[in-house]
Amino acid sequence: MTFELSHLFLIGFGYLLTLFGIAHAADRGWIPERLIRHPLTYVLSLGVFAGAWAIYGVVELAHQYGYGFLSYYLGVAGAFIFLPLLLQPILRITRTYLHSSLADVLTFRYRTQWAGSLVTLFMLLAVWPLLALQIQAVADSVLFLVGENGDSITKKNQHNELAFIFCVALCVFTISFGSKHLTAHQRHNGLVAAIAFGSVIKLLAILIAGGVAVYAVFGGLGGLDLWLQANPQTVALLNEPIRDDSSRALLLIFFSSAVAMPHLFHMIFAENPNTEALQAASWGMPLFLFLMSLPILPILWAGIKLDTALPTEYFTLALGIELESKALGILIYLGGLSAASGAVVVTTLALASMCLKHLILPIYRPSTDQNIYRWLLWIRRILIICIILSGYLFYRFIDGNEALSELGLSAFIAAMQFLPGILAALYWQSANRQGFIAGLASGFSIWLIVLLLPIISNFDPSYIGKIYFNLSPDEIWSAVTIVSIGINVLIFGLVSLLTTTSEDEKDAAEVCSTDDLNRPARRILSVQNPQQMKDQLAIALGPDTAEREVARALKEMQLRDGENRPFALRRLRYRLEANLSGLLGPSVANDMINQLLPYIKNSTNNSSEDINLIEVQLESYKTHLTGLAADLDNLRRYHRKTLLDLPVGVCALGQDGEILMWNHAIASLTGINTFDVIGSRLLSLPAPWGRLLNDFLDMQQPRLYKQHIVIDNSNYWFNLHKTITIAAREPTDGRVIVLEDITDVQMLEDELIHSERLASIGRLAAGVAHEIGNPITAIACLAQNLRYDTDNPESLETGKEIIVQTGRVSKIVQTLVNFSHAGTENSHHEREPVHLKSCVDEAIHLLHLNKDAKIVSFDNHCPGTIYILGDTQRLLQVFVNLLSNARDASPALSSISVDSKALNERVSITVTDTGSGIENSHQEQIFDPFFTTKEAGEGTGLGLALVYSIVDDLDGHISVESPVNGTDHGTRFTIRLIQHLPDQAID
Repeated sequence: MTFELSHLFLIGFGYLLTLFGIAHAADRGWIPERLIRHPLTYVLSLGVFAGAWAIYGVVELAHQYGYGFLSYYLGVAGAFIFLPLLLQPILRITRTYLHSSLADVLTFRYRTQWAGSLVTLFMLLAVWPLLALQIQAVADSVLFLVGENGDSITKKNQHNELAFIFCVALCVFTISFGSKHLTAHQRHNGLVAAIAFGSVIKLLAILIAGGVAVYAVFGGLGGLDLWLQANPQTVALLNEPIRDDSSRALLLIFFSSAVAMPHLFHMIFAENPNTEALQAASWGMPLFLFLMSLPILPILWAGIKLDTALPTEYFTLALGIELESKALGILIYLGGLSAASGAVVVTTLALASMCLKHLILPIYRPSTDQNIYRWLLWIRRILIICIILSGYLFYRFIDGNEALSELGLSAFIAAMQFLPGILAALYWQSANRQGFIAGLASGFSIWLIVLLLPIISNFDPSYIGKIYFNLSPDEIWSAVTIVSIGINVLIFGLVSLLTTTSEDEKDAAEVCSTDDLNRPARRILSVQNPQQMKDQLAIALGPDTAEREVARALKEMQLRDGENRPFALRRLRYRLEANLSGLLGPSVANDMINQLLPYIKNSTNNSSEDINLIEVQLESYKTHLTGLAADLDNLRRYHRKTLLDLPVGVCALGQDGEILMWNHAIASLTGINTFDVIGSRLLSLPAPWGRLLNDFLDMQQPRLYKQHIVIDNSNYWFNLHKTITIAAREPTDGRVIVLEDITDVQMLEDELIHSERLASIGRLAAGVAHEIGNPITAIACLAQNLRYDTDNPESLETGKEIIVQTGRVSKIVQTLVNFSHAGTENSHHEREPVHLKSCVDEAIHLLHLNKDAKIVSFDNHCPGTIYILGDTQRLLQVFVNLLSNARDASPALSSISVDSKALNERVSITVTDTGSGIENSHQEQIFDPFFTTKEAGEGTGLGLALVYSIVDDLDGHISVESPVNGTDHGTRFTIRLIQHLPDQAID
């Protein structure tokens, strides 16, 4: 059975077009987002690990090492099973700081660009065999399907040309769907969907191939068992134990690939939708690998039984050829094509990003006049083309002389050299950059000489192992694995112990540590708002790019453009560094941020840990806490909730005056939202709170009682308390201000005092009126008798004047009597429905009887449907007094209005004038008896006191507003009385 080359080309091209279509549909949103972000899709995308070697080369591995081939699956599965020890900590770092590659993480941890650059260079060397493996697998599968008929040289050239076309197609695919975004925290939905679909294809291909091997070749499981019994040497090969060091080496090699191989690292971390998806992968990925491993042995045995001429590593493809099944041949071909294309695309995408950030940008950066995003995009596309073509050139250079298993092992062993640096980044805080670079260079040099050099030259290191270590050529790789990783770890450890670790590395080590949280110091930035950040970043990025990056960081942190809180600016700085790290690489971003947005020197002298930032970290880290750490965190949350829910206001401050806590009560009292105030300084708070709290903090006394504050023309009273920081060896955060609202208590006290004052003055007034009344009456009678006792005009005029003055005194006495009656508890008046509008009209009519008074206009706007419960004569006194005072305070020809409206069971009545108003200092005294601002002889100061007493006796309330509605003139008195409703019973 053979295929035409053109047919295979069209089939392969059609499959790649299908991948294009799936990726395009996902990017356009035609595939639902929930499906793209589903954990199953994520798990299937991780199947990129199973490249062409999983379809072809692993069969050769099973033939050489028997059950040892399972290490290929068990190693990676082990990394997912022990998820919390390796993958979760790395995911936390990559998501927090937007790292998209292993070079980013190691550069961040060891705080040197050399780490990222060396990792990138070594990774390029390591993936050349991997890329060549994928290309060779596709090319060889085409060659075997086409058959051996015709000129072999022509066939070889043709399938090399097809391999080149395959590489070009992958360049286009990777550029189209893997190089659209420039930031690490944006997932490539199209790429993920296409890789997941490819994983389904290769899983179906390998499972169907295994089923065909069992049922078509052996006639079922029974036939397979009989064949194995008849061929015990085959079973013996499987049971022959692999050397212990080789077995451990295989497990270690494939275990490290989960974090060391660029394509798997990219899919696990850079394309991760959420932490729940990684949790699902902890069982989903081992299950996927288990299914991939099931058909391997049946395929191996079927190839042996069929006695195919194809190499062992292509036994899977041989099934279709030997059974002359074109459908099976095409399916296996598509499975291998899918596996190879996925591995090449993702590996290239990851490497292009690494090369851009760690090889090009440290050497050359675009000028600020250029569009940096477009420049980065085109450089990344060029790198994608160069990497894929370099893999093709490496494939052509070795000319298919190496087995797939040798190429695969070579690539995986090289990547394993990064494992010590990764583990040290998570678990050894004393590790430093010198040790990491020295160990990596040593281990990689051994791999380069013993494994890579023989592939690309005639150098044969096998005699060294054979003579000195009694190793067969097939076991050289295991010796290289053990020796290279051993020397790597040894030199790494020794150099780290013998050299010093910088402060930056210590800080990064604390961040990366799996059992600790970063505890940053609360420092002050040299810039004071986002605009200054834009101006500084424009020096390196240009104004447009700086504007865009700061705006994006503000949006992601949900901060305002005018933000000036120190804590918010620190968080914005962290976010900018993370975003720029995803764009330019961690080393370039760190250098740029430290240079352009530095902290003020010695800004940590009077401050301590950034409590607010630790709170943010704990909130995001709480799901990882267990045991005592979880108990302590629960205790912290309980205490914090207690403080937040206290009925008194609590403001906690750092030594530098930064606000660390602003609980719910103080937010309600001040009207200042907690989110808006956390991390700011007291003086930045709006009036009057900033000045009040800051001045109180500077006072020596720990308490301040009955502090009066006017807010929106309303009076409030507060008690303030604070802790006194006792001098200690080290400054500690702990200054706390407690704000207690006593407004209701103070108003009740004032009302009680005022009522008692009115009552006492009422009793005094009653006594005075009684004592003065009789003598005044006698004086008036004597004055009237003068008219009959003398004809002297002067005496008569004097008597007349005496009568006038005694009349005045009588009016004052009568007022005192009325006031005393209104303010006594024994006074009782029957309440009846009073028509409000008629009562006000009568009061206006009485005022118009005084022809000598100032001419003003009284406007009665009270509805005719409102009735109130009260006493008509007493309410008449209230309105006469209020309207008389309003007339006296208003200019001539002005208007005075009376309005009312029903509010539930009350009626609100307002008397508004356009006079000069009442001074704030007088508003608290106007209802006191004998207090008046009128000229001597024009008023007694009892009118408003009488009004207050009558309203209070009617279970009402009176208040004053002056000036009116924010103007600089006018006064408005508001009375609230009980409304009489229809069919309401009257007590």
